[in-house]
Amino acid sequence: MTHGCQQRIEITVRPADRPGDLGWVVTAHGETYAQQFGWNSDFEALVATIVGDYATDHDPSREAAWIAEVDGERVGCVFLVAGDEPGTARLRVLLVTPAARGLGIGTRLVEQCLAFARQVGYRQVVLWTNDLLVSARRIYQAAGFTLVDEQPHHSFGHDLVGQTWSLPLPQHRQGGAADGSAG
Repeated sequence: MTHGCQQRIEITVRPADRPGDLGWVVTAHGETYAQQFGWNSDFEALVATIVGDYATDHDPSREAAWIAEVDGERVGCVFLVAGDEPGTARLRVLLVTPAARGLGIGTRLVEQCLAFARQVGYRQVVLWTNDLLVSARRIYQAAGFTLVDEQPHHSFGHDLVGQTWSLPLPQHRQGGAADGSAG
């Protein structure tokens, strides 16, 4: 994938419903986080569990996953699944491959996720991440998420600081316009 100034690239965000999409999510996470942060296969196993749970038991009326592509090549993903509390959804496994970063793909994936969450009536979206994922944190903050908890933990072969972020979703009645506020 090359991104020259003379060449126009095509970015698409589509449902993660093609053969190979779910396997790509697991592989891309495992490889990217091992290369970038030295995380061990425990992280890939966590992602495989999240993806496997989605693949075998998701409710398509309330849960969805998306793949971002640049010129037909997979470069990113995000999932939205039901949370533990009624009315709460969880944003999961956001990833943009290093070669595709800086193109606004992470923002587009999060926007797609939040639009779906609003459409199906969730009142809140939460996510868990680690503080060293600075670029992802900037995307979450720009979308209006706020940090609600931080806990140190030892996972994936490293001492990390886990973070929980939350975004209340204003409930709009049919015909009402979104005011753009983060709530």
